[in-house]
Parts: sequence; structure tokens; C-alpha cells
Amino acid sequence: MTGSKKRNVVIGVAFGYHDASCCIIEDGKLIASAQEERFTRVKHDFNVPKYAFHYCLEVAGVSVDELLAVAYYEEPYCKLTRQIWMGMKNNNSEGRKKKLAYKMIEVDDYEREIREKLGFTGDIYCVNHHLSHGASAYYFSGYDKSAVMTIDGVGEWQCMTYGYGENDEVKIFESVDFPDSIGLFYSAITAYLGFEVNDGEYKIMGLAPYGQPTLVDKLYEMIEKHDKGEFRLNMEYFTYVEDDFMYSHEMEELLGHHGRTPESELLQFHMDVARSIQVVIEELLLEKANYLYSVYPCENLCLAGGVALNCVAVEKLGREGPFKNIFVQPAAGDAGAAIGAAAVVYHQLLNEKIQPLKDAYLGPQYSNDEIYRLLDESGIKYLDFRNDEDKMLTFVAEKLSEGNVVGWFQGRMEFGPRALGARSIIADPRNLDMRNLINGMVKKRESFRPFAPSVLLSKMKEHFDIDHESPYMLETCQVISKLDLPAITHVDGSGRIQTVSEENNVRYTKLIQKFDELTNCPIILNTSFNMRGEPIVCSPMDAIKCFVRAQMNVLVIQDFVILKEDISEIWEYFINIEGI
Repeated sequence: MTGSKKRNVVIGVAFGYHDASCCIIEDGKLIASAQEERFTRVKHDFNVPKYAFHYCLEVAGVSVDELLAVAYYEEPYCKLTRQIWMGMKNNNSEGRKKKLAYKMIEVDDYEREIREKLGFTGDIYCVNHHLSHGASAYYFSGYDKSAVMTIDGVGEWQCMTYGYGENDEVKIFESVDFPDSIGLFYSAITAYLGFEVNDGEYKIMGLAPYGQPTLVDKLYEMIEKHDKGEFRLNMEYFTYVEDDFMYSHEMEELLGHHGRTPESELLQFHMDVARSIQVVIEELLLEKANYLYSVYPCENLCLAGGVALNCVAVEKLGREGPFKNIFVQPAAGDAGAAIGAAAVVYHQLLNEKIQPLKDAYLGPQYSNDEIYRLLDESGIKYLDFRNDEDKMLTFVAEKLSEGNVVGWFQGRMEFGPRALGARSIIADPRNLDMRNLINGMVKKRESFRPFAPSVLLSKMKEHFDIDHESPYMLETCQVISKLDLPAITHVDGSGRIQTVSEENNVRYTKLIQKFDELTNCPIILNTSFNMRGEPIVCSPMDAIKCFVRAQMNVLVIQDFVILKEDISEIWEYFINIEGI
């Protein structure tokens, strides 16, 4: 209502390009954050995050009128200058010019949508995109002092920045600007290999170990300069300035093959390109990290931006780079920029310290009563373990040890692209056939895609070559276990590890402990609870629909367990109808 007293609450929003999200900071603590796609079920939804916004308000128990401010994750007018520059290029297609003209006309849309769709009438602050990225890592790292490096496709003009965080302030002192972008270089190769830009980059990372780095020299021919903090592309090989297409015929001629048609056969050549670009990205990031350290020597490094989600490169940076500690914020891409923008504005307005990130479980949760009503009204048969958690965990651990694929839905949903034991599909990592089974029948995706191991932190060093916890599944390491773990060991002997402890996820830890008691294996295969082309599930109904369509064996929703054989044919019929 009008005249409501303002509280020490700031909302952060990211929308307009891809991966829209919303977060809320109250009294210096990030108390909720979620991507809009989880509510709308539209993957990478870019629209104003109205569902995530209302979720955040609900968690904080505040009305829109009580908000101190809203922080937006980029500066639209600065971005407009780049779009005008792009539009002035003579070789722009008519379609491209028209598209850029509409973007120029729509420059005020961010404010109109916040006003109209979110109902907010107070102060809106725009924060530079790469400052939002850097702040999203520094403020939530727990470091008092840190070097900060951000790498993505492009923000307003900046594509990569060097900076530092100290005295609760983030400063950027140097940048690499558009069109010279490590992120867009990687995305152009993603497009060349027939995968979708802003979605398929992580597939290249998974494909890379199947190839040989035979094309590294040719890829370096596409770069004119990359010493010290600089990076400059040879734009002869790229078309993203003038067109929505990413790469030119010259790139095809240099590499000796036409770009791959999406969904066509993957040849050894494609695998070699994937391996080669992975090598180049790793070398470039190591080079830039060394430069940053030479300017700002510090034992800590904060990384953010979409390229920071390349966990193989992050692992190499940690192993061979100059920094002792590296923190990657779990939603390092654009979705996570919302929390950085909110942190910047919160600190500027209130001069209060931002609390470090405790965990990534910042999304919606559902009570046993809500789930019971849904199951009861839907007519689905279920096992009720509300009064005996130990019995339920033993039951699920036994099902896993028998080779069943389990949908695991517990507590608050994760923020970011990784499933961390709240919205996960889990299985026995020792099963030789499990990778092909889940990729083919359950996830319905490419066979080369790897799965992650969730391991008890207390037993991590017995099975993986790593000396520190990795709770957000953002780096790889070599599997050194005496156990045979084919389902989570990639072709190069690595695994994208998630360490689990009661400090960050009590029930998931207890489940892995039960599995360990049964099998002498303190590790569970973990992948995101979704099918190809869909966002990770958010609600119990999302979980049921995915469970039925993906042909998993067991679904665990809080304290209730559903078995595949208890799903009636009528449910399968309705859920498989398009649009249900």
C-alpha cells in the first residue's frame, strides 16, 4: 500500500537477453534467487522474471512497496551505443539493421517492464554488466581481498574485465571490449559444430576429451593478439557484428570443413575441433590470469561470466595458475549477474557488508502437506515415509544399488545450471550401462555427455585427485578411486565433482552415507532433473511429469516415494500429450 515503510531489502533482476532471474538481499543476506525458466518451463527464458520476482517477495515476506530499490544487471544506454555502432556497419543485412533499430527503440523497455509487470514504482539502479558479474563472485566469496576476472560474450561493450575486490568494493581497472571476445570466439566454434549458441557451449566441453588437439594452430590464426591483458580477434573469420550468424566462410576454409549441420553425425573432425578450442580457451584463461596476478598479486581469484562455467578450464587454472584460491559463483552466467547487481546497490545504499554465500539452495521448496494433497488428489499410488526418514533413505539406497534410476526432489531448488542434490536424477556410478541408459532413455540426449559424481566430503580424497571441497560442481579432477566407476568417469579419466556434507545438504549426505553402508561406495551419479531441451524441474508436478516421460524407476518427493509400476496408463497418456 502507498506509504509503506521501506525495509533494508534490494531486489536484483536480469532479463532481456537470456536466462532471466531475480534475487533478493535482506539485511546483507541473499535469501532467495531463481531463474524465470524454472517457473515458465521455457528454457533460457529471457522475459521479465515476474514469477521469480513474486517468489522472492514471498520468501522475504515483503510487499513491493517496502522494497528499498531494484537493481538491473546492465546499463541499457551504454549498451545502446554498441548497438548503434553495429547498426552503422555497411555490410549489415537489412534484417539485421531492422532488428538493431528495434533494439534502439526499445532501450527504455527494462524500466517500463519493471514498472508495469513487476508493479515497482521506486528507485531503479542500473549496474554495469561486468561489474554485476564481478560483484556476484566477490561479495559472496567470503574473501576480504581478491583479484576479479570476468569473461563472457559481451555486456555493454566489455567482453572481459580485470579488477579486484577489497574493502567491500569492486573495482575494474582494465577490459577487453567488443567485438574482441573470448566468449564469442568459443560460441562461434559452438555454432560451427552445430550446437546452439548460449546453450551448447557446455556440450563442446563434454565432447572435447574424445578428440585430439590437431587444430590448435589454426584456431590461433583467428586471433590477432593475446599478450598481457589484451585479446583481439581476426574478424575475417567471424560475422556476429554484421549478422546473427556467428562464423564466416573463411573460418570454414581455414578449418577445411563446412560447419556441421545440427543433429547430424559427429565425426572425429568435430571432436578434434572441440578438443582444440578447449585447449585454446584453457591457455588463454591461464595467460590472462597470470597477467592479472602480475598487476594485482593476491592469493584469491573470483571468476564470473559464462566462460567461468567451463569447469575443465577452471581446474587447469587452479592447478597451474598463480592463485591459491579460486571462487566461481554457482550461477556464473547472466542469471547470476542479478545477485551481483543487487549486492552493488545494497552496499552503495546502506554501506553494509554482504554475507558470503552459504549454499546454492535459494529456490522454492514445498511442504509435505502440499505434496500429500497433490498426490492424494491425483490418484497416484505412493509410499509414505513421513514418520521415518531413516527407513526412506534405506529404501532409496537399496533401489540405487539394484540399478534403478531415481528422481530426487528435496528441499529448496538450486540456483544456477547445476543440480546439487535438490532437483537431481541419481544412480549407481558403478553400473557400466548407466551412462548410456540415462543419456538415451531418460535424458534423451547425446551419448557423449558425461555425468557428475556426488561424493561425501569426508571420503573425497580416497577417490578423486582434489584437495579442497567443490560443493557447486564447478571444476573437474581425475578419478583415482580403486572402485570401478564407469558411469561418472569421463573418457579422459576425469569427473566433474560435487562434494557433499551435512553442512550444505543434510538429507543428500545421509542418502550417500546409506548407499556407502550398502555398497562401500560413498559416491552417487548426479545429473539434473530434466529432459533434453527443458529446464530443471521446480515444482512437484514438474517432477511427476518428467518422471513419467523420462521412464525413471523411482521418484522421491520429500518424504514420498513413487514407483514406476504404480503410475497408471492414464497418467502416461495425459502427460505425453503435447502441451500437458
